[in-house]
Amino acid sequence: MTDTHARTGVWFAGARGSVATTAVAGCAAVRAGLHPATGMVTETSAFADAGLPPLAALVFGGHDIASCPLPKRAELLTGAGVLPHGLAAAVHAELAAAEAEIRTGGPLPDDLRADAALIADLAADLVSFRARHALARVVVVNVSCTEPPPAPDAERLPPSSLYAAAALRAGCPYVDFTPSTGLRTPDLAAAAAAAGLPHAGRDGKTGQTLLRSVLAPMFVQRALEVRAWSGTNLLGGGDGATLADPAAAAAKNAGKERVLTDTLGHRPEGRVHIDDVPALGDWKTAWDHIAFEGFLGSRMILQTVWQGCDSALAAPLVLDLARLVARAHEAGISGPLPELGFYFKDPDGGPAGLAEQFAGLLAFADRLREAK
Repeated sequence: MTDTHARTGVWFAGARGSVATTAVAGCAAVRAGLHPATGMVTETSAFADAGLPPLAALVFGGHDIASCPLPKRAELLTGAGVLPHGLAAAVHAELAAAEAEIRTGGPLPDDLRADAALIADLAADLVSFRARHALARVVVVNVSCTEPPPAPDAERLPPSSLYAAAALRAGCPYVDFTPSTGLRTPDLAAAAAAAGLPHAGRDGKTGQTLLRSVLAPMFVQRALEVRAWSGTNLLGGGDGATLADPAAAAAKNAGKERVLTDTLGHRPEGRVHIDDVPALGDWKTAWDHIAFEGFLGSRMILQTVWQGCDSALAAPLVLDLARLVARAHEAGISGPLPELGFYFKDPDGGPAGLAEQFAGLLAFADRLREAK
């Protein structure tokens, strides 16, 4: 039987970033009744009585190599228009409590520890956090900056894989909200299978790809031939700076293009371009230009514009995923969770269309409900 009062840890890799800060502040605001749970699918009636840990039971901590404390980060996000005015002050105690549970990640530039030692130290932080707060379980969620794919001859694991390995070592379920490598190395994939832990990923679907997963099935269902699909993203902040690296951008774009290939059955002409515009901060604009063919070869065009705040789009999804994966762990479910493909550009199997993914998510809620 589910203990709805059992406290659940949410441990962020990238704990002082915009997404983690918004998630911590947003969770505190919702549970205090300061703001509605807009964007949180798990707070809708479809998930009632599914045994998810309540927001009041979540305890936050994490790893980061950045030094800006969460209360200050929240002030900066307020100035950027990401958080509403007054919220950082209203939830200062919750932000300070989460800040007290942030530990130095790695590897830092001067870090001399080998991967095995670093993984052991990161895992020890997770075990200590769980014991210190008497937590039923801890879900590790990667919301750190996008990494370029590691070179085939790389001597070290990338940071995302170090955090993922530490989660496995500590017996923690893992969620990868980034397109970084994470668990997707042969050794870690085998270790994850042996660990008997649920895991989900990868790369949160918050904007342009969300729209693509709705529109692409429409063309297929109406038997309209998509000739070309091109896109452009303008974004700033840390993500924009990171994705200015062509290798990191390639990792991000792979998931965007996979949605089209999987849905349309072919890869249409056109590519996605990502431009770093620092002045935009946490805000992003995505354009799509779709060339398609109708009856008697008539050529037509659909153009879309998506403008949104990346952290405000991502934070409720991160909270959803932490709760769902925690509940899966409690229910004894292990391995990859393709039922959570609704949330990802590059999910662990399952359909690519959003409607089918949402149906799978609702079925997963029923499965969790029956496991009580």
